[in-house]
Amino acid sequence: MARPSWDEYFMNLAHLAATRSTCVRRQVGAVIVKDRMVLSTGYNDTPRGLRNCGDGGCSRCRSDAPAGTGLEACLCLHAEQNAIVQAAYHGVALAGATIYCTHQPCLTCAKLIVNAGLVRIVYEHPYPDALAEEMLTEAAVELVRLSPAAPSVPGR
Repeated sequence: MARPSWDEYFMNLAHLAATRSTCVRRQVGAVIVKDRMVLSTGYNDTPRGLRNCGDGGCSRCRSDAPAGTGLEACLCLHAEQNAIVQAAYHGVALAGATIYCTHQPCLTCAKLIVNAGLVRIVYEHPYPDALAEEMLTEAAVELVRLSPAAPSVPGR
């Protein structure tokens, strides 16, 4: 039996985190790891205590706004933001860690990643945000695109 690489293993955990998302547009997951230990996880959803997207919590997510527009009206946190906030909430230091994201971070998430001290981003699905990529490069944050793995079949 072939074992997944560490990047594949942690990306699988990011996909698992994404299954908690109630966003009606896109399910995104993130896992923050240091020294092969999971420090925090996150998925895109509304803030704690608010109705989630699936229950009508975010009107922007229910609208027909094109992707990447109307974000100022979106109540949701991105998976990366949630993972960073959860670490802060529980007093977990993130400096020097890697974040695994199912989707490439946007500019806002990239800013948070840089200031939280994360040094590496591994993602599968691209997001067209040249400014985010430029900023991450300038901040010396490694950006790695991992090819999506073929779905595994249990027991085979």
